[in-house]
Amino acid sequence: MEGWSIIEEREVINSKKNRIREAAIKVLSLKGLEKTKVSDVVKEAGVAQGTFYLYYESKNALVPDIAEKMLLHMLKEMKGRISEEEPFRNQLKNIIEITFEITYLYRDVLGLCYSGMATTGFFQEWEQIYIPYYEWLEERIEKAQRRKDIRQDMQPSMIAKILVELMEGIAEQAYLFEGKKDKVVDYQKDLMNFSITALKCE
Repeated sequence: MEGWSIIEEREVINSKKNRIREAAIKVLSLKGLEKTKVSDVVKEAGVAQGTFYLYYESKNALVPDIAEKMLLHMLKEMKGRISEEEPFRNQLKNIIEITFEITYLYRDVLGLCYSGMATTGFFQEWEQIYIPYYEWLEERIEKAQRRKDIRQDMQPSMIAKILVELMEGIAEQAYLFEGKKDKVVDYQKDLMNFSITALKCE
């Protein structure tokens, strides 16, 4: 097509894929993975069923894509709101708060992602999705260790994974499993106190 650029083509592709993904989040949140059909998703997205299969081989393939979108959103928030120059104690407080915010925002699809990962066997992809987040946090931990903000006798990569598991686990307990929204401030405070004690934050 005359005047049609690669950039414009990519924008159209991304737009359609985003529409499908957003529609899938809505439909899956209402019906669950088992009861959702591809026809439900494309109807909500306003695209042809053939278009769906250009991007996803099945409805199960939506799960890691939704999980990745959630994580990239969280990482974007962290990069935009947290300065690596501030003390690690302050960075950690912000990381905890953002983790709780994103967990609440995606609470309807988080359970779906976990059940989808279990039933579709996407655990390896799930770990791959987390690599940018782990690397981002690990870099900040290394700098904090060089500044002697935190203990130096642990590997930054291990600290990063422990913190992520701990923060997400507590946030999910608050919003998904126990439903104790009124306890969120207490959960965050206890999580912060535990983390700074374990890391010997200055």
